[in-house]
Amino acid sequence: MGHAEQNAALSARVAAHFAESANLKLAASQSLAEPVARASALLADCLRSGGKALACGNGGSAADAQHFAAELINRFETERPPLAAVALTTDSSTLTSIANDYAYQQVFSKQLRAIGRRGDVLLAISTSGNSGNVLEAIGAAHELEVHVIALTGNGGGKLASLIKADDVHICVPHRNTARIQEVHLLVLHCLCDGIDFQLFGAKR
Repeated sequence: MGHAEQNAALSARVAAHFAESANLKLAASQSLAEPVARASALLADCLRSGGKALACGNGGSAADAQHFAAELINRFETERPPLAAVALTTDSSTLTSIANDYAYQQVFSKQLRAIGRRGDVLLAISTSGNSGNVLEAIGAAHELEVHVIALTGNGGGKLASLIKADDVHICVPHRNTARIQEVHLLVLHCLCDGIDFQLFGAKR
């Protein structure tokens, strides 16, 4: 394959990724609008009452957890007071000590048991729905009467069976991890917008 042909093939692959992502977002908007709205209401009620949002995930989902916490603590698109949020993915000493002394499965659940309080909300992110440490965090959340908002894909995996009636499960209808993560980011921005709208009347 020559240079021109290779560039054309790469351009076509890029365009296909864009098209697949855009089509998925449009299709998912039909099924996800209601659970995302419920999740934003749950978060707004929590923050209004003096609670906090706690977020966890692995890999790209860890980055999403940190992104979400940063948007709440700093700001999203409008000037407003900081909102209480903690990403359970950021303290390397805590993460490595728990993983070393106990098990990696407990890196989020132990933190949650230390700082989670009744009425808080856990944002549990797992593209597969099978991340062991996220599943354990959900178990700890339920023990503490912390509400759960789960972001998954691919049918929700093992996580789907853990969701209770007052939790919210936002499951992207796709199997590809990259596509699921792209929709997760959009969902997080929708949650931030919904929180600001409910708490501060933010308008676009």
